[in-house]
Amino acid sequence: MQTLVEDFLQYLRHERGQSDNTAKTYAALLGKFTAWAARQNLADWHEVELKHLMAFLQHERARPLADEPKESTKRLSGESVYLEIAALRAFYKFAENEKLLPANLAENLSLPRRWKRLPKALSNDEIKKLLEPENPETPEGLCDQAILELAYASGLRLSELKNLRLEQLHLDAGFINVIGKGNKERVVPVGRTAVAALHRFIEAGRPKLVTPKSPANVFLTKRGTPFAAVTLWLHIKNRVRRAGVSRNLTPHMLRHSFATHLLEHGADLRVIQELLGHANISTTEIYTHVTGNRLREIHRKFHPRA
Repeated sequence: MQTLVEDFLQYLRHERGQSDNTAKTYAALLGKFTAWAARQNLADWHEVELKHLMAFLQHERARPLADEPKESTKRLSGESVYLEIAALRAFYKFAENEKLLPANLAENLSLPRRWKRLPKALSNDEIKKLLEPENPETPEGLCDQAILELAYASGLRLSELKNLRLEQLHLDAGFINVIGKGNKERVVPVGRTAVAALHRFIEAGRPKLVTPKSPANVFLTKRGTPFAAVTLWLHIKNRVRRAGVSRNLTPHMLRHSFATHLLEHGADLRVIQELLGHANISTTEIYTHVTGNRLREIHRKFHPRA
């Protein structure tokens, strides 16, 4: 069973151009099913029937969570069940198209309703505190400053920040080339403050971090190596703490702040879609709810009969 899963993962990486993170997520989700199937003495995907898929999902909904106490009544969230069904459907669609399985059993699995969480954004005051330069200047501090300025100025994902290379920078022209999800390239403008922070880091900070083995990544650790996602995020969290911002910042909050503040100041939703690299406008539309909340707040505050 695992061999067929590996074929699917190879297809995701090499033909669909999906990121390593996406492939790892699918591998983990399908790994849960193959482990469960082995306990049911199912040795081959051809032996799996719709009733087995249903039984697996029922098992997942009912099982206690691994990181919770035994007495806990918490169970798998609807979001997690949604992802497991989506993984099975994607796998079966691939296997049917490649004639590896005779039918797509998973197409009969209905996806549960997925509630959209409203993205959380930092306030203007919190952004101002976070982006205040630190003294004294150090190479690592200049690196952190450039990362934060660019993340807020251009709405880059964490993976896009850590993989950004020197040849993608066109600072004199005020833009960068970004390789996003699915290896899709987009051009993103960079504001003056972020350009200045990047110039300062590249001229005064990065040369002190570079070693003979350093790659062309823009942002480097103090050992001269590219950032791992976890390490980059720890750098940002430590900077948030030092800046005195009390909010629990998540990796996407600077990106959400970028989009929300643009929309609040009148930017067109289609333009924001292009800047964020969203394939579908429906992904970007979630920000309209945030702006709606802001409009209601202003109405309540200023209208005499609100």
